[in-house]
Amino acid sequence: MSPQGGGAPGASEKFLLCSRTRRKSEFNQVLSRLDMTLLPYATDYGERPGTRDQPMGGVLSTSIEMCAGAGGQAVGLERASFGHEALVEIESDYCKTPRFNRPQWNVVNRSLTDFEGRPFKGIDLLAGGLPCPPFSVAGKQLGDDDERNLFPEALRLVDECRPRAIMIENVRGFLDGVFEQYRLSLKAQLRKLGYDTDWRLLNAPEFGVPQSLACPSCVRASSLSP
Repeated sequence: MSPQGGGAPGASEKFLLCSRTRRKSEFNQVLSRLDMTLLPYATDYGERPGTRDQPMGGVLSTSIEMCAGAGGQAVGLERASFGHEALVEIESDYCKTPRFNRPQWNVVNRSLTDFEGRPFKGIDLLAGGLPCPPFSVAGKQLGDDDERNLFPEALRLVDECRPRAIMIENVRGFLDGVFEQYRLSLKAQLRKLGYDTDWRLLNAPEFGVPQSLACPSCVRASSLSP
């Protein structure tokens, strides 16, 4: 995982997932594809399961991957029939892996703070693993006071892209009581943008991930629209 996140979901991570789709049925279709992202991750990418012309299992949905790292989570989303409009990663060495394995991907070697989301307005999914040090029990848990916290940038991209759904993962420490007010603040800001948000804890081994550490958590939300 890069300093700005990325990589495959691990057993101690949690997810924030929101949607502003107009119907619950549409939202559930997005979620059914996202469930596949917690399948075991191979050491290499393997063959690409689908393309824009030949998607795996139906119509290909569009996505942007924030803090993509070496592209582990992006591969999981690809297997769930998501086509990536952009993978944003600040570390140039990490960008080499997806560029080598998926030369057709748009890998953007740039800080998330410098990435403009407006050209991608209307995508299906905004996903990514934001930096975990601000919330990890292994650190000082400075939260929003930590300069590495990129939740504000993620909110900016939500506003610019207006995706149908959002998926953000982080460490379990994010659910600690010390961050309760911060979580409520994020939830309120997302609600103003039209997203109804909730937090969910997932047990990674139940999804076939060979780890027995603390459970990841997932936030999933439905649209405020009728």
